[in-house]
Amino acid sequence: ARRSLASPVVSGVLCPCGSPRAAGAAPGPGAEGGGGSASPSPCGRPLCEASEQDRRLRALFQKLDVNRDGALCIHDLAVGLGRLGLHRTELDLLKIVKAGDKDLDGQLDFEEFVHYLQDHEKKLRLVFKSLDKKNDGRIDAQEIVQSLRDLGVKISEQQAEKILKSMDKNGTMTIDWNEWRDYHLLHPVENIPEIILYWKHSTIFDVGENLTVPDEFTVEERQTGMWWRHLVAGGGAGAVSRTCTAPLDRLKVLMQVHASRSNNMCIVGGFTQMIREGGPRSLWRGNGINVLKIAPESAIKFMAYEQIKRFIGTDQEMLRIHERLLAGSLAGAIAQSSIYPMEVLKTRMALRKTGQYSGMLDCAKNILLKEGMAAFYKGYIPNMLGIIPYAGIDLAVYETLKNAWLQRYAVNSADPGVFVLLACGTISSTCGQLASYPLALVRTRMQAQASVEGAPEVTMRGLFKHILKTEGAFGLYRGLAPNFMKVIPAVSISYVVYENLKMTLGVQSR
Repeated sequence: ARRSLASPVVSGVLCPCGSPRAAGAAPGPGAEGGGGSASPSPCGRPLCEASEQDRRLRALFQKLDVNRDGALCIHDLAVGLGRLGLHRTELDLLKIVKAGDKDLDGQLDFEEFVHYLQDHEKKLRLVFKSLDKKNDGRIDAQEIVQSLRDLGVKISEQQAEKILKSMDKNGTMTIDWNEWRDYHLLHPVENIPEIILYWKHSTIFDVGENLTVPDEFTVEERQTGMWWRHLVAGGGAGAVSRTCTAPLDRLKVLMQVHASRSNNMCIVGGFTQMIREGGPRSLWRGNGINVLKIAPESAIKFMAYEQIKRFIGTDQEMLRIHERLLAGSLAGAIAQSSIYPMEVLKTRMALRKTGQYSGMLDCAKNILLKEGMAAFYKGYIPNMLGIIPYAGIDLAVYETLKNAWLQRYAVNSADPGVFVLLACGTISSTCGQLASYPLALVRTRMQAQASVEGAPEVTMRGLFKHILKTEGAFGLYRGLAPNFMKVIPAVSISYVVYENLKMTLGVQSR
């Protein structure tokens, strides 16, 4: 077996129960004991003085600080770890420094080094708990096979045993917490699979705008056909969700196009106006095309996303954040370009007067005859520009919330539970919508231009200037209230329907 870095240096710094010795945990046999009052640690051992813990941490730091300048650079780590029998690639060492370097000076001082150790050990603890399926404090070959299978990676039991041998110090062919921690503690762990599996940012929960980065599917889900069942369940959930919140969506469109300083439209007044003009059924105008476009858009986006991933050339099962943003944004642009005429139809149908069109086909025919093919791409540029801020902020906020939860609340598992996931997804999507809302409003007004008699043909830039001049910055956020009002019911409804459709289609929970 490879020699462990942490024997005996790191083992004296970190408590065998898995908790960093915040006040210096008692050392093992043969190490100097600590004095002072005894408070129980998570493992029941007495805590020693803070100065003892500091001494042990500094001992490890000094062993790695080969040039004695009080900071660890990549060269220090390479030489220091090599002396302790552990050899890492330059890329691995760069990741360690980058993960702990808070002041961005390219090296780790003592405080940064301690923070990195504690933070990294907490992540390792979560992974160990996830792998320990039997909850007996040990990981065996069968548990490794099962955990990787859950992630869509199939390996044999013999391959799993090879993985075990690299970490097993006592020849038992099982790994306890100490062996796991000692082997991995000063090894960078990026995209820990178990945490990612729990925290995959699902795009199933439909909030009306389909500009999010597509969902990730494992190899096993793609091979067994589970991916299309997820998409069908998600499409059905989106259809029900959009239908239930359609009155709020139509009110948003009306406020985006018609509301102004001289025509101040409130929520109650808007609903009253719609019902007076066309009866209760008019609240659902434009919903038919809005539901119909879910299937082609989701399918095109998924296929484009998979092809772009291959083009990027990544061999990782789970993409990194910037790769997801790039691939997702491009896939979204391709999907939106393909179905954009349906977006224009949806806006025109939502804004139509009673009796103006007999249906979707009649609306499309009228637009084609009176305005030409170009009318189906009005507002295309602001729509494409809106993809980047929406998807980027959605991902960034979700990752921030995820990391905050893992840092503060994750103790025995990385699984946050459905309510935390729904809350994080809702907040991140709402922030994404808020960032891209001015572009969405300009897009809707450009799509609606011909439906307002005598309206001049304007460009995106001209429309922005006109709104700011006549209505101020507030004018770019007309209709924001009904848009946000529909978020929570939309997410809740889509989740309930999605879970029921998954059971009907025989989809296994992730």
